[in-house]
Amino acid sequence: MKVKDLGERDLIERFFEIMDKCKNSALPWGDDAVGYFIDDDRVLIVNVDMLVWGTDVLPGMSFRQVGRKVVTMCVSDVAVKGAKPLGVLVSIGIPKNFHVKHVEEIIRGINESSHEYGTCFLGGDTNECDEVVLDGVAFGVVDKRNLVSRSGAKPGDILAITGYFGYTAVGFKILLENLSAPSNLMKGFLDAVYNPRARVKEAVSLAQSGALTSSIDSSDGLAWSLYELSKASNVGFIIRNLPVPREIAIFAEDHNLDPFDLILYGGEEFELVVTVKPDMWNEAVKAVEKVGGTLIKIGEVTKEKKIVLIDEEGNERRVEPRGYEHFAHS
Repeated sequence: MKVKDLGERDLIERFFEIMDKCKNSALPWGDDAVGYFIDDDRVLIVNVDMLVWGTDVLPGMSFRQVGRKVVTMCVSDVAVKGAKPLGVLVSIGIPKNFHVKHVEEIIRGINESSHEYGTCFLGGDTNECDEVVLDGVAFGVVDKRNLVSRSGAKPGDILAITGYFGYTAVGFKILLENLSAPSNLMKGFLDAVYNPRARVKEAVSLAQSGALTSSIDSSDGLAWSLYELSKASNVGFIIRNLPVPREIAIFAEDHNLDPFDLILYGGEEFELVVTVKPDMWNEAVKAVEKVGGTLIKIGEVTKEKKIVLIDEEGNERRVEPRGYEHFAHS
């Protein structure tokens, strides 16, 4: 059997079968990040994320944007557990003929993005590699009472997101499938791909509000994020109000595409997908708004373990467990 026969997610499940569990672990295996009890009240949150040039860098992406992206990937998974990122480390694999000025631009991107997320680039390791590989680590500390896992959603909870989906899916189609877009919309689609933004402030503020029952970073796409929450919490979801941005609707109509496919099955949006206690919805909204963000109610948690979308005509359609997965596409 080859790795491509399994795909990334089944391969990871095999890792978990081999690994020994740590008694001080504060989060279940397979959550967004790793949690480790420092003492009775505080949890160290650590995330590691790898960016490989051949699979993660889109055509036209600058070296500085590559550096920024690896930081975004790391801090997003730390923040969504409730921890403010405190530091970032990045190991860099570089081909020996790679230009020094390009490496410097990557480092500038890492440094700039770290500061923008309120953390600090602390260093890392450098080695020779056949292609550019960036392996980023971010860490933070959260009070135990503010820790948010994927496994706490309960039937009746409100399902919400921190932003609109679909822009990166369109960006991928423009860059990888050579589809066209109106000139006045092109910049927004490409910016979503080249300059992804983690919702760090929103995640930390929501966790501190005490209104969340579960949360996940949506970097693998909205649909797959919902399936991960469903699996961890043993619940389902019904989506009643999934916004379709005007730009996404225009692009979908121009290319005879389903706008909901673009919204559900994209990836790398880095929005938060959260479940909220019904009696604390207003507190959750205020927590996001006070840091300049938006919280959008899109549905609710159900006891039945299925995920469905009610479209604009009132038709029920099944949300499929699809999203980006390494190895499976090769």
